[in-house]
Amino acid sequence: MAGGNPVRAFHHVAYRCRDTEATRHFYEDFIGLELAEAFVIERTKTGRDTSVLHSFYRLGDGTFLAFFEVPGSSFDFKEQHDFDLHVAMEVAPAMLETMLEKGRKVGIDTRGPADHGVMRSIYFRDPNGYVVELAAKTESHDTKMDPATNGARATLDAWQASKSRTAA
Repeated sequence: MAGGNPVRAFHHVAYRCRDTEATRHFYEDFIGLELAEAFVIERTKTGRDTSVLHSFYRLGDGTFLAFFEVPGSSFDFKEQHDFDLHVAMEVAPAMLETMLEKGRKVGIDTRGPADHGVMRSIYFRDPNGYVVELAAKTESHDTKMDPATNGARATLDAWQASKSRTAA
């Protein structure tokens, strides 16, 4: 992008939650993210009355994972498939085995490790049905994730072309 990328980092990524306390227990007590802020929203910026709790959990880099609890809403909570929706957070390689054992010990739906080449990952399911991935970079991560040398654009172009051929 000419002039550099104007987006510095995520401030937060937000999802719905069924119950903030159950969500807090998973993300703070199990994963280890600090509950950094929580506030009630009683009126939207457009003037609509509501009752929402917005909570934020701090990651080690200063970014946040956030949730909205909206009691009585019709949001469809379901167990998400990894390909549909998941959140991946980076950890040190040594943490993978520790967290895998911790998850199994406390009875959390736990899978892994999976070797993706650029990272090794383990997976949990949070109280809202979301898949949570803890990922540790491998030595080849930075090289393989460099779009200047990895052919990402050519792969996307080939994918698009193959979709066009099969749709015809």
